Amino acid sequence: MFVARVFLMMSLVLVALFSAAITGAQDTTLTLISWQVDEPVGDWWRAAIEEFESAHEGVTIEFTKVARPEYADTFLTLFAGGTPPEIVHLASFEYQQFADAGWMEDLGPWIEDSDLDLEGWAGQAKCHWGGQTACIMLQFFGFVMVVNDAILEEAMMEAPTNWDEYIAVLRATTKDTDGDGIVDQWGACHHTAEGSQYLSQMLSYVVGAGAYWTTSEGEVNINTPEMVEGFTRWKTILDERLTPLDLASGDCRQLMMEGKLATKLEGPWIYGFVLRAEPEIQENLRVVRVPFEVPVGGASNVIAMASEISDEKKALVWDFIALITSHEWQVQFGLHVGQPAPRPGTLVDEYYDAIPHVDLLLESQNTASAHGIDRSPTGLEIVYNEFAKIVREEAQRMVADDVDPAEIVAGLHDLALELQAAG
Repeated sequence: MFVARVFLMMSLVLVALFSAAITGAQDTTLTLISWQVDEPVGDWWRAAIEEFESAHEGVTIEFTKVARPEYADTFLTLFAGGTPPEIVHLASFEYQQFADAGWMEDLGPWIEDSDLDLEGWAGQAKCHWGGQTACIMLQFFGFVMVVNDAILEEAMMEAPTNWDEYIAVLRATTKDTDGDGIVDQWGACHHTAEGSQYLSQMLSYVVGAGAYWTTSEGEVNINTPEMVEGFTRWKTILDERLTPLDLASGDCRQLMMEGKLATKLEGPWIYGFVLRAEPEIQENLRVVRVPFEVPVGGASNVIAMASEISDEKKALVWDFIALITSHEWQVQFGLHVGQPAPRPGTLVDEYYDAIPHVDLLLESQNTASAHGIDRSPTGLEIVYNEFAKIVREEAQRMVADDVDPAEIVAGLHDLALELQAAG
């Protein structure tokens, strides 16, 4: 009897240990790094992660934030060190260097084995690299402008529709409102801190003046009179302190939500921040066209898969990608980010209730697309981060040392040619 009881207890212990071992073996963590954790669309990511985890017992997605200025460098360190995030979320202008290094899985075979149809998917052509499908486009956009009607009304001005009106508004609304001798309200706010967002913000003035970094064939096209005009406009705004200096994009959005900006140029995601403003401020914020003929636009961010991970993890990552690219989740993505999603057929009636300026968004992105405007210029994709850094440094030198924009532009043209040749 005693022996039988001992045998039974040992058997139960072995069963428990075996069950624990099986459970432990099934526990899997996937890493998803994003700059959008604290943005309005962060709620969409968390909801999708929750649904994915509920359908995959023992699998957890670790959703971690890295700020935009450090984003590309962080990913380079992780990939080069052999510890990449399994689920790869990158800006559309920075994935190319990772794909070129062979660090991103070709999604072509995964797509072929699924029911995902990418026909008509906005911006998907930008995800083709080296003959492979390196990613799936998550967002394709055109810039808009938010204006604060209360500030404009006080200055007895209307929403600007061209450069002359725009600079006049900025000058009239940048002021000290409480009489303490310190400017506390600005006509505009741009990312002027470190990081590639500096170039994205500056691009509004470049394309607004009729210029662009390269031709449609990828030839460097910087040393032009139009580019000089674009740099002159940027220099004017910074020289006259019509934007606060050394702030990041998040700081500018906060100023807008606090009712301290007359205008804010940005992509359609800015509407999510409008909705975060207090009601008494939000009622004065309105989305309008940019005051230039051509807006900044193009591809925004992509979802992809690291290539150097196990087959088991690749299958799980694809399940997550399949989830967030489904019709249901693409509709929800668009509602959270404040613009139509790239998946065809997701522009449902609900959009017009939640986003009253949907038609303006479509017009903006179509105009940018028709003019070949994208933050990642053709011919400089691989060296984009280096290019963005050089432009930022030269533009800062132009302002700090009061250098003629024509000199800066001519020098940048040669530097871009060197980068392109080296890349």
